[in-house]
Amino acid sequence: MAKWLIILGVLLVLVGGLLHFFPRIPLGRLPGDIVWRREGVTVYFPWVTCLVISILLSVLLYWLNK
Repeated sequence: MAKWLIILGVLLVLVGGLLHFFPRIPLGRLPGDIVWRREGVTVYFPWVTCLVISILLSVLLYWLNK
């Protein structure tokens, strides 16, 4: 369990660093993400981004467990 928490922490630090130093990475602003704007209210649901992250994590975990 400790090994997985360390790996998860390192991955979060890497992703945070990428998003900090490369703000133009379109993660969270992909085509297909839903944005609904009305007077003073914005509802945003990044479902395509969630799908991409889910696929990447599934492949990564499959590769690590192999």
